[in-house]
Amino acid sequence: MLNIVLFEPEIPPNTGNIIRLCANTGFQLHLIEPLGFPWDDKRLRRAGLDYHEFASIKRHADYTAFVASENPQRLFALTTKGTPAHSAVSYQPGDYLLFGRKPAACRPAFWMRCPPNKKSVFRCRRKAAA
Repeated sequence: MLNIVLFEPEIPPNTGNIIRLCANTGFQLHLIEPLGFPWDDKRLRRAGLDYHEFASIKRHADYTAFVASENPQRLFALTTKGTPAHSAVSYQPGDYLLFGRKPAACRPAFWMRCPPNKKSVFRCRRKAAA
């Protein structure tokens, strides 16, 4: 199973769509707070089409709490700025795919909080705001 991580998501419909994706694929969803919208936002519910009950969702108070709780062994940030392409890696069960609030998730200070040798930045060919 893969893990999808949304770092401080700001757009309720996009987050709802990802909840639906996770419900249908069995992926674990991690939401790193603060969220840019109330958890009961109707746009989030509408986009998620009431799949919330079928998705496995964990909320983390911040990035530090996420790392402490999950201890990700392989964490991949997907951004339009990274190289190589996201398709250049063989993903393994337990991998974490991180999508973040731009540009915060791409700042060097952000990545310094992740244990060394456990992180990689890959380019996602299509923009996907969280």
